[in-house]
Amino acid sequence: MLTLKTFVVVAAALGAVSGKKAKRQCSSSSSLPEPTSTPAPTEAPTSTETSVPQPTDLPGSGGGEGASGEYSMTENWVGESFYDGWDFWANGDPTHGRVTYVDGNTAKSQNLSVTTSDSWIMRADASSTLDPGGPGRNSVRVQSKKSYTTHVAVLDVAHIPQGPGTWPAYWMCGDNWPYGGEFDIIEGVNDGDTNLSSLHTGPDCTQPDNGRDMKGHPGANNCDANASGNQGCGVGFDSNTSFGPSFNQAGGGYYATERTETSMKVWFWQRDDPSVPEEVKSNTGAVSPSTWGTPRALFVSDSCDLNAKFGPNAFIINLTLCGDWAGNAYPGGMDACNDQVNNNPSAYTDAFWDIKRMNVYEK
Repeated sequence: MLTLKTFVVVAAALGAVSGKKAKRQCSSSSSLPEPTSTPAPTEAPTSTETSVPQPTDLPGSGGGEGASGEYSMTENWVGESFYDGWDFWANGDPTHGRVTYVDGNTAKSQNLSVTTSDSWIMRADASSTLDPGGPGRNSVRVQSKKSYTTHVAVLDVAHIPQGPGTWPAYWMCGDNWPYGGEFDIIEGVNDGDTNLSSLHTGPDCTQPDNGRDMKGHPGANNCDANASGNQGCGVGFDSNTSFGPSFNQAGGGYYATERTETSMKVWFWQRDDPSVPEEVKSNTGAVSPSTWGTPRALFVSDSCDLNAKFGPNAFIINLTLCGDWAGNAYPGGMDACNDQVNNNPSAYTDAFWDIKRMNVYEK
């Protein structure tokens, strides 16, 4: 049931999206590129293609011959193995955040990226006071080496970055943004507690206001990045433990997505939710998302040819501070947000991702 508190939170999240502009393009340019004759790319930006290991090669996958399910595991990232499948993105922040994205060696040497046997932690610096005229706070943005079309992904997250001015995101993006598509899976700002999933595309892509079989609440329906200040078409979640401090206090949870030629779906389960599918939490070699129940967010092809609007997309995980959305939504505005980031490093002690595992499944 949608409580009054949850309704207020969802309304605030959907309303805040109108402040987003010049959002997280895959390139370092903040201007919208012109479309080309081939909007569907063959590679993710700044990445290199690698061979795809078979499920039988993956530790703990349980895949290979004899595995049953609609999709079979092709990626199993846990701890140190994330470094095999992901690249650090050390370029300027296209959302104008008060951060400096660092390379892998810097991230590791400054303990901004740390792995254990069952965890990958990525964080912003929480010790340096910044010169207002100098570089932003060191932070991390990473991108998968491989890009995907039809697939299922499961992300087991123990902690999402929190703190004043934080803007963490887990998303997918194609080349020649926005014409290769952008699929935002986890996103929010300034310690909100309700997740927002959204699409950003080229022209002629909208979502219906009503009639989608999902638990979340539709917001703006025009996915065109050139319209409405790149607001995109978003769905606010019905759970007030799906993001931020409330998500962390609940012990984290599981985010799962399915992309097909005609739809994109996002599921979320709190860690102790008894309805979490066993195949989601047990790292199995095959999954059947048709058995997972109603998704939190659903994007359909009724008035948007998703297969044409989305090329191969790479996964991206990042943490920016302030910037076009979080900064403008911060109490006192962008200047107050930047002052907070510059002068209060201890406020970012909890500004970190703790990812337990990520699996990708393909047909």
